Amino acid sequence: MYTQLRETAAELAGVLWREHTVYRERGGGVVIRGEHVGRWISLGPTGGKDQALLRAGRLLDGGTTAPARTEVIVDLTAGTAELAAVCRSLLADVAAMAEPAPAPSGRAGRASRAGRSGKREKPDRAARAARSGRPRKARHTSPGSFFVLLCVAGVLGVWLYSVFGGYGY
Repeated sequence: MYTQLRETAAELAGVLWREHTVYRERGGGVVIRGEHVGRWISLGPTGGKDQALLRAGRLLDGGTTAPARTEVIVDLTAGTAELAAVCRSLLADVAAMAEPAPAPSGRAGRASRAGRSGKREKPDRAARAARSGRPRKARHTSPGSFFVLLCVAGVLGVWLYSVFGGYGY
């Protein structure tokens, strides 16, 4: 089964991407990586004769693979063109899931936000990533922290006075 998957993956990789890497995965399947497009496709055994589990996902920044976003069982006896069409549709689904939804703008966006119950939304991942590059403002000690420090110093002073009894040591 592995040789059939390997041959099919090599043909498929040549049709899909000019730049690709084909390698074997732990489970006995074959992975096709398209580094330049940030996507991967996996052909894995299903237990059925001439069938394979086709999975697609995206590559993360460090070069690792994200979990599969979509998967489908395909017939390996179909031609390379039919398998490539299935792969392209899976890759399109992965690309559509990876793109964030457009934010509302103009009056419609403000009107929809005004009807909310005053809860703050968490910023999305892209906004947090963009914000992380900015230098942070220096944090200052709040008045509450000064009060706590003053209380600790007072308790320490009372303890020292009770231990040494004010005898002038």
